[in-house]
This record gives sequence, structure tokens and C-alpha cells, in this order.
Amino acid sequence: MKLTDVPDRIRTATETLYQQLIEAEATAFIGAAPFEGSEARTTQRNGSRARTLTTTAGDLNLKIPKLRAGSFFPALLERRRRVDQALYAVVMEAYLHGVSTRKVDDLVKALGADTGISKSEVSRICEDLDHEVGAFRDRDLSALEYPYVFLDAT
Repeated sequence: MKLTDVPDRIRTATETLYQQLIEAEATAFIGAAPFEGSEARTTQRNGSRARTLTTTAGDLNLKIPKLRAGSFFPALLERRRRVDQALYAVVMEAYLHGVSTRKVDDLVKALGADTGISKSEVSRICEDLDHEVGAFRDRDLSALEYPYVFLDAT
């Protein structure tokens, strides 16, 4: 299979599918297709920016439409790259263990990020985490049944 162009065909087909999904979402977001006049149009396209998406099919070279007014990012893509997600996870883990924002900056620099991370960025990430933990803690469990074992060792 490596000697044929089958893997490249799969990558090309996947890239085409992703690009069409992005274009369809952008059209719905704008309210009109490219070069289409419409009463529902909210803005106009203004070129595109390149984005490489790494998948099991290979690296996909996608074009994300830019808008004249406002911003658009497809729901099918993740906003943060994997490195950003790993950094985000490190900051949250440090926060859970009670590490100060100053020490989090030192930790991020030690991990190889030259610029480090600001105290306000750490606070923003931790605030997001507080919302997630609060939503988990306050979720309704009344509709579920939980078996339990009670043991009295006295």
C-alpha cells in the first residue's frame, strides 16, 4: 500500500471533505455563499488564512475564511493546538495542586515556552476551570440510582 498513492488519495479526500464542511459552515454563518447577494448576509468574506490540521490520514492544508467584520472559526476544528492544550492542562494541574501564579510562570518557562505565561492568563485559565468544576459539582443526580455498600467496622 505504501508503494501506491492510496494514502495520498485518502488524505486528499479527507482534506476536500473538511474544506467543504468549513465552507458550508462559513456560508451558514455569513448568510450567503461566496459572490451571492442575499438579504440575510451579515458580512463578506475577505480572503482566507491557512491552517494545517494533523490527522491519521496525514496533514491537511485547510483554508479558514476571513471576514470583513467579525470573526469566524469552524466548530469542527479545535481552537487550541495540541501544544497549547498541553500547556493548558499543565496550568490547570498546577492550579489544582495549589501552585501560585508566579510559580506557574516558572513552570511554563521550564517546559520550554520562552515567553512564559502571564498571571492574568493563569487566572483566566483557572477561572474557566472553576466554571467547569462548579458545573460538575452542581449537576443534578436525582434521576440516577447509585448502589452503595455501607460497612460499620465498630
